[in-house]
Amino acid sequence: MERKAGILFHPTSLPDSAGIGTLGKSAFEFIDFLEKAGMKIWQVLPLGPTGYGDSPYQSFSTFALNPLLIDFDDLVKRGWASKNAVKKPSYIKNKGLIDYGAVVWWKSAALKEIAKSFLEMITSPEAAKNGSYDPSVKADFYAFCQENAYWLKDYAAFTSIKSFYDAKAQKESDEKKCKVNGCWNVYWEDSLSRHEPAAVEKWINEHTEDFLETEVIQFFAATQWNAVHEYAKSKGIEIVGDVPIFVAADSSDVWANQNMFLIGEDRNFTVVAGVPPDYFSATGQLWGNPLYHWENMKKDGYSWWIARVRKMLSLVDYVRIDHFRGFEAYWAIPFGSENAINGKWEKGPGIELFDKIKAELGDLPLIAEDLGIITDGVKALRDGAGLPGMKVLQFGLDTNEFKEGALKNVFLPHNFDTVNCVSYTGTHDNDTTQGLLESLDDENLVLFADYLTGEQNSVEEAKKLLASKKLCKELVKCNYSSIANFAIVPLQDVYALGTETRMNTPSTSGANWCWRADKNLISGPKAEKAAAWLKNLCVLYAR
Repeated sequence: MERKAGILFHPTSLPDSAGIGTLGKSAFEFIDFLEKAGMKIWQVLPLGPTGYGDSPYQSFSTFALNPLLIDFDDLVKRGWASKNAVKKPSYIKNKGLIDYGAVVWWKSAALKEIAKSFLEMITSPEAAKNGSYDPSVKADFYAFCQENAYWLKDYAAFTSIKSFYDAKAQKESDEKKCKVNGCWNVYWEDSLSRHEPAAVEKWINEHTEDFLETEVIQFFAATQWNAVHEYAKSKGIEIVGDVPIFVAADSSDVWANQNMFLIGEDRNFTVVAGVPPDYFSATGQLWGNPLYHWENMKKDGYSWWIARVRKMLSLVDYVRIDHFRGFEAYWAIPFGSENAINGKWEKGPGIELFDKIKAELGDLPLIAEDLGIITDGVKALRDGAGLPGMKVLQFGLDTNEFKEGALKNVFLPHNFDTVNCVSYTGTHDNDTTQGLLESLDDENLVLFADYLTGEQNSVEEAKKLLASKKLCKELVKCNYSSIANFAIVPLQDVYALGTETRMNTPSTSGANWCWRADKNLISGPKAEKAAAWLKNLCVLYAR
């Protein structure tokens, strides 16, 4: 890893498109901003189709791309959609927080109709004769389907079946509605629920149009993402993607690979994922994701994991592995538990998994999210796999640890013990730095003002520094000046934005993943000024 600077910013937060950020014009403008700012890294969150709570960490597929990221203007320019087909309703806005319910309701239906027209176009002899579309598009589409058949077929079938049974469940009594994550194992017809090949093939043959439309939508998304990725490469920008260690229960991944997960004969999960009680939660965190049957995965040569990493590395340049400690040991909670208290630690696959992946794919451009309860065993696994870990400067500003002695706090940049790490001011799960600083009492505000400025500050002086946003800028500078090879800052911290722009608050739902940037944060005079400041930091600190 060379010494580089970057910005964390998920595509859904891009501005100036209908309802939600897309892979259209603003994505290219953001890459231009990164180039002007001297940045070499763009970090994103998981790119899959979002499920429960609109979270990118609860996806219907770990291989698919999120259809909501598809840019309609680009489809029109390519001749794949008409202007009338992409006309947005009045309730869809280009600014403000994302209203996922409204966006999904409008955009999903529109994409189905566009995909239907696309299929009619590429299969029409008349269209081929009159030259109304580039004939290479048809070949590109079928090549995409063939190259991705190992996951796309199951995902398209899953999407079709799920749509049917979701609609059916909505019409039935509350007692028959899905009550747990993993709806496919609750109310689908038995042979389909078991993913019996004959039953799945029969469904596909009887719902071919529905099946093909999902494949077309994924083709749209992949085409646009590849264009963005290639443009980033041309500007010297590398993209850091994100792979959650666990997958969603209600996903094609689990449905199509049931022997790879801890599932009982009744198709309920025997244990689920989470983390034990700690300083932040007396009852721990109950995530509910199914856990892997590591023995079966081992017998299969970890082929599913190898395919997963290979696919992600075809989309991005580096991959951040979320909850890395789960590969050393994971917290297994009995299915049906109300909280995470009664779980227990179980051993993960350890270094063997990474050795297998490396043997297949070569050196791994992976980043270990090694936050949380990190034992010597987790550190040994991270170092044995040769992976950089993470440092979050906001954790260094933990008051209790700071008062015990700054020398003990591994997240303070003067205590970094290796260059082989990725440092952040904060992540998507943290409050913005400005929001965090504004939440401090007077004593702690002064403490951190002194640390960040190297001066002795009164309460009044510290408050002035806070109000002027200088303290947030000082933490950004502190991050980029650290010895970490990669130093990454959320876009919100570049502009010292407050808590109202926070991306996610863990263990809550309903108001997360909704933030969208204003257009002036990536283009125009304000963005030019910010880019000049960041570029100067890159020059000063050799990034």
